[in-house]
Amino acid sequence: MPHTTSALQVPSAGAPFVATTIERRDLRDDDVLIDIAYAGICHSDIHTARDEWGPAHYPIVVGHEIAGTVAAVGSTVTRVKVGDRVGVGCLVDSCGECESCKDGQEMFCTKGAVGTYNAKGYDGEWTGGGYSQQVVVSERFTLRIPEGIGLDEAAPLLCAGITTYSPLKRWGAGPGRRVAVVGVGGLGHMAVKLAHAMGAEVTTISRSMDKAEDAEALGAVRHIATSDAAAMKDARRTFDLIVNTVSADLDMNDYLRLLRPNGVLCNVGLPPSELSVAPFNLIGGNKVLTGSNIGGIEQTQEMLDFCAEHGIGATVEVLDATETTAVDDAWNRVVKGDVRYRVVIDTSTITP
Repeated sequence: MPHTTSALQVPSAGAPFVATTIERRDLRDDDVLIDIAYAGICHSDIHTARDEWGPAHYPIVVGHEIAGTVAAVGSTVTRVKVGDRVGVGCLVDSCGECESCKDGQEMFCTKGAVGTYNAKGYDGEWTGGGYSQQVVVSERFTLRIPEGIGLDEAAPLLCAGITTYSPLKRWGAGPGRRVAVVGVGGLGHMAVKLAHAMGAEVTTISRSMDKAEDAEALGAVRHIATSDAAAMKDARRTFDLIVNTVSADLDMNDYLRLLRPNGVLCNVGLPPSELSVAPFNLIGGNKVLTGSNIGGIEQTQEMLDFCAEHGIGATVEVLDATETTAVDDAWNRVVKGDVRYRVVIDTSTITP
């Protein structure tokens, strides 16, 4: 029989949250039942539930930053056991057989990766996310959360952590490398922590100096305000890698000028408009303008282990969801950029 669990549901685009009960599938042989402790609020949740990325399937339960403990396992599960600390990120299924899956890049599955929410699974059923008290996930997509990271601080690592870890690792952030992070928010604060732990010299860039002290506490050696034209000019030909974490429309040419020859500007945000670049700003320095998705399951586990080794967790505020309006308010704060730096829902407080 399916499992019934409490959840926060959005009934339609723009509607407030409703606390209700939903059904999770009965355990298959390779499934893991997770008691969710915390669910991080990602801006993607908001975009999806508000129909900003195309029509969503309502009613919808979002959330792909999930941390909790194993409550039960299917008969063939071997990697985790009851009581283990685990997490679930942005994916819950893929074919496991195509070239991308075999290369550990399940997000690029040829058959189509299945998202944690608002996605139709291979069984034809729609997926529901982590704003709930339990979830059922295939063992393949269940991550181990090492001791040393609180479950509240671990939840955002399943999206914000891997989204920033992957490009930092790919483009060689480390000792002797100068890395700039554009935007000091949910993604940006993780990029700073991770790049600093990798041994890079980190600079943060945002519109003003408001977060300069925060940035230094996170591991940055300096902070640049884009409103300061002189500071932006002085920073030209400075960085080996720039990770842009914001989803606003920015002039990429301004940031390409900050790169050293052979430097990389990597976007992980999703601005609403197309990017426009003067070709000379690329050719003139052998520069790379690129983007990065999340990482695969193997790399996500690598990221979690790295964070545990270096004592890294997200900077969070824990939200009591007894009153559903508190979650609506938190979403509005995320949109305004008024969160430092990730809100996580205490799912035990969801009360239908």
